[in-house]
Amino acid sequence: MEALTTSEKPEDLTADTILELLANRRRRYLLYALRGHDDPIELSELAEQVAGWEHDVPPADVAKNEYKSVYVSSVQCHVPKLDDAGVVDHDEDNHTVILSENFTQLEPYLQLVVLDEPKNSTLHTALHGESSEGLIGQIRENVSRLKP
Repeated sequence: MEALTTSEKPEDLTADTILELLANRRRRYLLYALRGHDDPIELSELAEQVAGWEHDVPPADVAKNEYKSVYVSSVQCHVPKLDDAGVVDHDEDNHTVILSENFTQLEPYLQLVVLDEPKNSTLHTALHGESSEGLIGQIRENVSRLKP
């Protein structure tokens, strides 16, 4: 399989890589869940949060099979893909994930796609519940700068 980054410098994400990474809803949800965390997060905790958003329930109410589906696909597919692109660092020994340097290249695009996420959902509530420095706050700030 071809590497996700095709530029000469591995830290540069190509447009194709960015679009591929954000094309999958589960990967976007993983990135939403990782934002704002300075310390690594256990993959099980991320999977619980993502499963909750996918099924629009609190993480504690996620069915075991729904959680397992998110966890397995995250371990086998989504986290490795994000790790290969340098967007996250995955510690396989500790089963933890944290955002990496290349996330800054991806974040402006993540800010655009968040506008298409389901309204009146637990995800929407979580994203709007962030501080003014959170994702929605940053979008509002960027939009306000565009107005004359």
